[in-house]
Amino acid sequence: MMRLLLLLLCLSLPLSLHAQSEQPSGTITVDGSAEADAAIATRIRDILGELDGFDDISVTVSSGIVTLRGTTLDASKADDLNELVGRVQGVVAIENEVTESTDVVERLNPAVERFMARFWQTVAFLPLALIAFGVFVLIIMLGFFIARRKQPWNRLAPNAFIADIYRQIIRLAFILGGLVVALDILNATALLSGILGAAGIVGLAIGFAVRDTVENFIASIMLSIRQPFRPNDAIEINGDEGKVIRLTSRATILLSWDGNHIRIPNSTVFKSRILNYSRNPERRFQFDLGPAYGTDMAMAERLALDTMHALPFVLETPAPAVWITELGGSSIGLRVTAWIDQRETGLVSAKSEAIRVALAAFEAAGIEMPEPTYRLITEAGEAEAAPSNAFKPTKPPAQKSIDAAEVVEAAGVQDVEATADKELEKMVDEERADLERHDLLNENAAEE
Repeated sequence: MMRLLLLLLCLSLPLSLHAQSEQPSGTITVDGSAEADAAIATRIRDILGELDGFDDISVTVSSGIVTLRGTTLDASKADDLNELVGRVQGVVAIENEVTESTDVVERLNPAVERFMARFWQTVAFLPLALIAFGVFVLIIMLGFFIARRKQPWNRLAPNAFIADIYRQIIRLAFILGGLVVALDILNATALLSGILGAAGIVGLAIGFAVRDTVENFIASIMLSIRQPFRPNDAIEINGDEGKVIRLTSRATILLSWDGNHIRIPNSTVFKSRILNYSRNPERRFQFDLGPAYGTDMAMAERLALDTMHALPFVLETPAPAVWITELGGSSIGLRVTAWIDQRETGLVSAKSEAIRVALAAFEAAGIEMPEPTYRLITEAGEAEAAPSNAFKPTKPPAQKSIDAAEVVEAAGVQDVEATADKELEKMVDEERADLERHDLLNENAAEE
């Protein structure tokens, strides 16, 4: 019995070894794939462990197919997993089942951590920031101290307005210098170009928005440097007449002959025609007379000229002048001109007295000055009878030579002093005394 059992054992051993040698290699391959899958999973877990945001992701690998499950705080990171895992050797396919987390606490924790990290960074950075700020303040205080001094700015500038502009430039320069030094202490000078660029864009936008104001400001600078008028000058700008009260940084203020204020923007003043009546003390007035036809015009001219010379307020130089201007419908135009010193004589009063005395002289000499006459034609085409006092081409009354000086003495010359002008000057001086610091006019500035 024992021999039979040993024989069967001997026969079955080669068959089992042959069967083992005939077994397909599938079992060996399966054992190899499991090891490879485990290695791939371990490799992926190690990679994800080194990165932030992938702590809640599980990795399983089967036959080279990687399955990712879990949640992440950022949906873009879930999409990046495909590219990241695909680079691992041996990965055949990827099933990405990672979703974005909606847990409130989980999503707030990173934000709190970032806030705390930045807070402590700020606390650590605070001493250096305080030093930079202190240096910035010291530089600004130095600049403002220099700008507040009267000298040398008042000496260098033609007027107080330009001196203030110099001071503003000094302040701005020290502010920019302090900013550069502070940023250099913080090792953040790269921010300076961005700050200056933003300031340039903002300045350009503001410049377009307040273009008229900027134009007035520049015109004020030009007018204050080269002043075309002085306080109390009688000027005309675009038809507006009056005496100059002051020149501000925005407008020129005039006092009209009626006592009203006229405010003209400096941009308009700078571009307009300015007529200054006060720059030359001698000023001419003129008026027209109309002797009748048949008048001895030589005698009329001589009489008008002698009358002007006989007036005490009329200047000898420049001398008065008389000439014929036109031949009118009923009279001959005769223009009379004379000069006065407007610092002592009022223009309106002098002209009024000159006309009154000239009329008296012509009347004393028998020179007729007829009124204009008109001829009316009726619908029937017949001319109406001319009025009895209408102009007739008859011989004028007898004319005689007279002494103009005697006529002037007989007529009497009324007061022609510049009383009205002096009253206006007094009003201007009172207003300038109240607001003198806002005036850009300077007696020592250059004149155009």
